[in-house]
Amino acid sequence: MSWTDERVELLKKMWGEGQSASQIAKELGGVTRNAVIGKVHRLGLSNRSTGAAPTKAEAKAKPTEAAKPQPAAKPKTEPKADPAPEAKPAAETRPAVPARKQIIPAGQPLPPQPSANEISPEALAKVSEIEKKAKRLTLMELTERTCKWPVGDPATEDFWFCGLPVQPGKPYCEAHVGVAYQPMSARRDRRR
Repeated sequence: MSWTDERVELLKKMWGEGQSASQIAKELGGVTRNAVIGKVHRLGLSNRSTGAAPTKAEAKAKPTEAAKPQPAAKPKTEPKADPAPEAKPAAETRPAVPARKQIIPAGQPLPPQPSANEISPEALAKVSEIEKKAKRLTLMELTERTCKWPVGDPATEDFWFCGLPVQPGKPYCEAHVGVAYQPMSARRDRRR
């Protein structure tokens, strides 16, 4: 099937009338809904308002009749308001807990991370020894063979990556693999 001038004109006409891509494809024959959508985008016709295509009755309706369904939309929002008072007392009984993590501006020190408490002291000692030997690479210097463990605050100039040789199949060196990948049982034991 090729897009002849007549078919393109029919497509433009039907699209302008608010017909759906499925309806246009059915009328044209030999094309799919997706082919119609693709042609509409290539022609730059996709800038019509979103929502359901108007029916023939709605297309012929007067502007005053089109305004009548809008008041019907208001009662739809009113039932949503009824459950809200019930939700407020439940929120008041819960302790105040921030819903989202606090965003810390660049250059500010990060608060202590909870995962640091779960890391074994042996692994931390090994990491501190390895970081003394680290190559201190920048992001642009990293390769698939260099450890990608970040050290420091990315908002400061003292930020760097480890850069030591990686473990096979891992993105980190031996010491950082020991911190990043811990056995499940070890994590469970520390939580108890």
